[in-house]
Amino acid sequence: MSSAASGPSTEVPHKGLITLSIMLATIMQVLDTTIANVALPTMTGDLGASQDTITWVLTSYIVASAIMTPATGWVSDRIGKREFFLISIAGFVITSIACGLAWSLPSMVFFRLLQGIFGAAIVPLSQTFLLDINPREKAGQAMALWGAGIMVGPIIGPTLGGWLTESFSWRWVFFVNLPVGIIAFWGCAAYLPKSITRPRRFDFFGFAMLSLGIGALQLMLDRGGEVDWFSSGEIWLYLFLTLTGMWVFVLHILGADKPFLNPRMFLDRNFSTGLVFIFIIGIILLASLALLPPMLSKIFGYPTITTGVVMAPRGVGTMISMIMVGRLVQKVDARLLVSVGLILTAGSLHFMTQFTPQMDSSLVIWTGVLQGLGLGLVFVPLSTIAFATIAPEFRADATSLFSLVRNIGSSIGISMVTLMLTRNVQINHADIGTAISPFNPNFNMVVPPGTMSATTLQQMEGLVSTQALMISYIDDFYLMMVITLCALPLTLLLKKAQPRVMAPGEAPVAHD
Repeated sequence: MSSAASGPSTEVPHKGLITLSIMLATIMQVLDTTIANVALPTMTGDLGASQDTITWVLTSYIVASAIMTPATGWVSDRIGKREFFLISIAGFVITSIACGLAWSLPSMVFFRLLQGIFGAAIVPLSQTFLLDINPREKAGQAMALWGAGIMVGPIIGPTLGGWLTESFSWRWVFFVNLPVGIIAFWGCAAYLPKSITRPRRFDFFGFAMLSLGIGALQLMLDRGGEVDWFSSGEIWLYLFLTLTGMWVFVLHILGADKPFLNPRMFLDRNFSTGLVFIFIIGIILLASLALLPPMLSKIFGYPTITTGVVMAPRGVGTMISMIMVGRLVQKVDARLLVSVGLILTAGSLHFMTQFTPQMDSSLVIWTGVLQGLGLGLVFVPLSTIAFATIAPEFRADATSLFSLVRNIGSSIGISMVTLMLTRNVQINHADIGTAISPFNPNFNMVVPPGTMSATTLQQMEGLVSTQALMISYIDDFYLMMVITLCALPLTLLLKKAQPRVMAPGEAPVAHD
């Protein structure tokens, strides 16, 4: 690798304070992807919204962030990475306060749109900065720290959001960003090195087509469950717009002189394979997080705070994994670490298929720790190796695309497991219900003929519903286990990057 690609040739002053400030901004942004979820029921009454329309509080943020993420590279080249990062932090904090002061649903949706626009660049730019200020030999440790914020943030988000909502008000879900944002902004403004601008022409058509495809995809994934997916013309319209936008965008960047995203970055095999991997990690990370809280609430009757306590060890497992892998990644082949991480993740999902309504919380806790360990082992080496051979001029675009693909994977994963859960509950309930019949000898042994009462029937219905729901969750865990195992062969496509000094203008190379 060239020095430009592998990190600074001289030590960056105040690197510790820069890293702390960057990570505070990153955690603040990542938390907001999940922290508001538990506050939605309380917001409904205060904002005069319905159960159907309140979800736009989440959708508006997700869609705006997804559309603006790919533009990170162009804007940072135009005005400078440091300047853009500071604008993003300041804008995110100001719009967070505005969200906390919202007086109606339209005002909340508008402020959340702005919050998503300002927050879109924070995660990819934070990754870019950490890669820029650290030499190649410390890239693994830098990515471990960055990955900890990315992966632990969504885990603690619902717990923190639930505590703030119950103890104070749903408005504090947004107000909490103020002190964190001020510290992050001050640290970045004081210590981030000045950036070099590299103005380039804005490919408006390419950006418009990519935005159309991404925006329509996010709307389709978010609205699908509410309108029964492809039985609705709305979803077919979103699908058409998604395919059209993506297809035209691909054709455009392959033929344009200066496209919005340079297709040459995809010739880097590590980066292209890394995009596939991070898509799968996105599915597993947030899909399992979306399943566990309602499962613990509906089947086991846990309140929000207890659910957060039970799920917290998952974050502990991730942190332990990040600490270990930050050091191991320089001594152990990253491909081996990714493989072990996938096996541990698949193992945790296998044990999750053994959940029962009668179990205590211990199985949920230790499978969460195991899954946290596995995902940490995948995330850090993957983030390190995916950017190990990418050309420096593509780094800002590549990190924004990396974040975008992870978020799309998360959206698809959540929609997929939610759809399966809804439909399998009906199927499993019908299958189990057929056994409750006076013509079934086994049923007559439990409930002798002539003794069935309304109370007994109601109790049986409750048991059937609980079992049907539990089996449906297990089906989802099994599906995610299969997806994880299917990703294992992709490690063969990764190449081990060998640091070396290259001549100016020479393309980066990866070695087997």
